[in-house]
Amino acid sequence: MQLEVWLDRDLAGWLSYEPSSNRFAFAYAPAWLTRPGAYPLGPTLPMAPAPATPDEHSARVRQFFENLLPEGQALDDAARAYRVSKSNLTGLLIALGRETAGAVRLVLPGATEQDQDRRRLLTSRELSERIRARPQMSFTVWDGKVRLSIAGFQDKLAILEEGGEWHLVEGTDLASTHILKPEPVNPVLAGLTSNEFFCMRLAAACELDTAQVRLHRIPDAVLSITRFDRYRQGTAVRRRHVIDGCQLLGLPSGYKYERPYGDNPDVRSVRDGASLPRLFKAIEASPQPVKARLQLLRWLVFQVLLGNTDAHAKNLSFHMTAAGPVQAPAYDLVCGALYREGNVSQVYAMAIGDAFSTEELTPYEWAQFCVATGISPSLVSKELDRGVKAIRARLPGVAAAVRQEGAVPEVIQRITEVVEAECVRQLALAPHIKGMMAVAQ
Repeated sequence: MQLEVWLDRDLAGWLSYEPSSNRFAFAYAPAWLTRPGAYPLGPTLPMAPAPATPDEHSARVRQFFENLLPEGQALDDAARAYRVSKSNLTGLLIALGRETAGAVRLVLPGATEQDQDRRRLLTSRELSERIRARPQMSFTVWDGKVRLSIAGFQDKLAILEEGGEWHLVEGTDLASTHILKPEPVNPVLAGLTSNEFFCMRLAAACELDTAQVRLHRIPDAVLSITRFDRYRQGTAVRRRHVIDGCQLLGLPSGYKYERPYGDNPDVRSVRDGASLPRLFKAIEASPQPVKARLQLLRWLVFQVLLGNTDAHAKNLSFHMTAAGPVQAPAYDLVCGALYREGNVSQVYAMAIGDAFSTEELTPYEWAQFCVATGISPSLVSKELDRGVKAIRARLPGVAAAVRQEGAVPEVIQRITEVVEAECVRQLALAPHIKGMMAVAQ
């Protein structure tokens, strides 16, 4: 079985699968290799490949393409809708590969010639009805088709926003421009749309490069996120290539947490998944490594101050360029500490030093982080101080603004209390990080 791999409108190569050996392979198209400004799909699939055994190459290919698929219930729904086993990666890519995160489009040979741009209006009434019907009907399947192939567990819908209207679209020159997220079905996560809306707006106000968001009431609460992997070119919507942190590191999606086997005592010492030291090492390949390290550090500091315990590797994206990976705008920013009483895990997705929670985070753990990443303790202290000052200066204004735009006041107040408590905690730790370096080394 072979699939064409397109990067927007350019044929980049071919993905093949041999069932008898259970091996995948990927080869770049000669025209792509000689194209000015061409870039690799990802760091683990370089355009001038290093020597590798067939099994090693197959593993890298599988890891990269498997990360394009949705997770959890969305993957179950997709497999059921197309009558494909969840273990059949090739079958799922055939079914879902035309509209993924980034610019990658996967089609059967010659199928692009049959692609036609189609759109249909999505009314607020229809969307509201489908949101309320989620306990009985999959939110990802519309008109008999899965409308989203983006990793993550939350319900999402990819739409084209044009002229104040929303459309379901498909085609070579017509792609989605926004992601819609309704409130979760699980009552434990009530207020999540207001939570993410507030946190994203606060990040932007604190000058963190952040995806644009809006909160709608239809009357159900729906968060709209502008896609940074799309841009308009005349009447067409073009795709911009991005990869997530797991693709950057060459890890399967199940390793997006540093403790990939969970936090139980018998496996908590196994830390084979994505980690901050590995991410900081990987971005050294950026065209501007010093700038890249500062951007990633500021992203991390904001997660800590926000109480976002679920900041895992698939909640980071990177634009691929010929010069290397460049961190994309932040997204999926939420205050996880808000749901402490709902038995939502308060364990950090990736440790700072050996600290997997805010209670464990001390100046010594920050110093260990500095040793592991090569970042100056003075810079970490400076960025903690900077982050606290930025949040305290902008939080009241952002809180007032998002309330006016429909965010739940009680959610905003509780997040404000969590963030202020974390600011106090981290501001007390910052001056002592440098003094712990001798012990941490």
